This record gives sequence, C-alpha cells and structure tokens, in this order.
Amino acid sequence: MLAYVLNRMGRALVTIVIIVSLAFVILRLSGDPAITILGPEAPPQAVEAFRKAWGLDQPIWVQYLKYFSAVFQGDLGNSMRDGRSALAVVWERVPLTLAITVPALLINILIGLPAGVLAALLRNTAFDRLIMTVSVIGFTVPSFVMGLTLALVFAVSFRLLPSGGSGTIAHAVLPVVTMGIIGAAVIARFTRSAMLEVLGQPYIRTASAKGAAWSRVIMRHALANAAIPTMTIIGFMVGSLVAGAVVVESVFSWPGVGRLLVTAVANRDLAVVQVILLFIGFTMVTANLAVDLLYGWVDPRLRTKADRAGT
Repeated sequence: MLAYVLNRMGRALVTIVIIVSLAFVILRLSGDPAITILGPEAPPQAVEAFRKAWGLDQPIWVQYLKYFSAVFQGDLGNSMRDGRSALAVVWERVPLTLAITVPALLINILIGLPAGVLAALLRNTAFDRLIMTVSVIGFTVPSFVMGLTLALVFAVSFRLLPSGGSGTIAHAVLPVVTMGIIGAAVIARFTRSAMLEVLGQPYIRTASAKGAAWSRVIMRHALANAAIPTMTIIGFMVGSLVAGAVVVESVFSWPGVGRLLVTAVANRDLAVVQVILLFIGFTMVTANLAVDLLYGWVDPRLRTKADRAGT
C-alpha cells in the first residue's frame, strides 16, 4: 500500500509541474507584461527597465529555471502590480472563495446523492423523470447562464437578494445556489447511473432471493458498490472547486480567488497567476489522491490489488 501511495503522490507532483510549466510558457508568449502594466504609451526606457527589473529580458528557459529554483526554495514571487508577495495576494482571497464553494459542495452532496439514489430506486416513475429533467437542465446549462438567470429572477424581478458584491450572507446566496444546482445535477445523474448498474447485477437478485430485507440489500450491497463511481465524480468536483468558481465569481462580482485569476491574467500579473494555478493544481491532485485512498477503504479488493502491485 505504501508503494501505491508513493506512486500516486509522484504522479500528483508531476501533474502540478506540468500545469505550472504550461502556464509559465503560455503566459509569457501571449503578451508583454511590461506593456500591459505600464501602458502602450510608456517610454521605451521605462519598458526596458521594467523588463530588466522582473527578469523578462532573459531567455524564457532561463526564466523558467530561475522560477522553479525559487519555488523549491519557497519563493513564489511578487505581484508585478503592487510588489507584494504573490502568495499573500492570493491567500487573502481564499477565505472568500471557500465561503461559497464549501456550502455549494454540501448542497451538491446532500441533494445530489439522495436524488440520484431515489431516482434509481423509483426508475421510470414521475419522480425519476422529474429528477432527470432537472438534472439535464442543471448539467447542460452553463454556469454563467444559470447565474444570470437567478440574478434576473431573484435580484432584478423580485428584489429579494443582491445581484453582486460581498459583505453579507445575502450576497453569497446566489453564487452558492448557482454552483449548488449545477453540482447537485451532476452528482444525481452519475449516482443514478451507478445505482442502476449495480441493481442489475446478479448478486443483488441473489441477496433478494435469499430473503434479505430490501433496505438491507440497498444499504449493504447496492450503495457500497455504487460508491466507487460516485466518489470519483465527487472527488473531481472537490478538486475543481476553485477553477469552477472563476465564472461564478465573475458573474456576481465576488472578490475571491476565481475573480482574482481573471484579473491577474488580464493584467499579465505572472506570479499571481502561477500561484493560483499551483493552488488549483494542488487542490485537484490532493482530492484525486484522497479518492484513490478511499477506494481501498470502500472496496478491500482494490487495496489487495494495490498491495500486490507494490510487491
């Protein structure tokens, strides 16, 4: 099992390095930060001085090696906008992002899981069709369309909630509900599919034929075996919380990490963008690693295979 964990952690580290490397190259090839920050009318001397001060006058491979050398020493760079530590700039926005992503994740799980299970158990009923209709709508409608629709209804038409900004719980309601509806729809859809596949397996019919109570068959056999694919999609959603908040935070002017990423990319604030991508990459690979480890706890057969692979 130790070899399995180390292998997964090694892959996670490689994934983070690839993400940051691609972002490093693309950001530097997509525009000159000196021109973006100083403006197109800045004197050439000022532009050259800015490039030299931030090391942008050096070949890109030299910049790349210096960046990763600094990262391994714990230096993630400074913001080109105000000179502050890029990590500090990002970190002060993290609580605001968590304030909407964590409640949204709870809504995803608390609504999506029961809805998917009940839809599978009540297959082809009116309840199943209702859940799947809502799930398809939530699954296919883009987050910015969902957010704008909710804002139009509850902020503009009924004037019940603010349409944007932060500062109170009321400001967080629409962003949370937007991400909650979309996430719950995805989980419900995958949970229903996983449950239907499990309910059609021979061991379910065998357990029922032996006289086991239907509730016991569902709880002990069906749910346990349907947990693997459901955990996969939940792990993916946990890992992509920050990335998924980019659009929602922009729609509702919520000053979190997602909106900061949009602003930093537009301003070519390279260090801030790279810290955010590191944060997103770390979150995603950590969530996926946690899911991989939970697989072995939920299904001992997977743990046995991992032990054999490591020997």
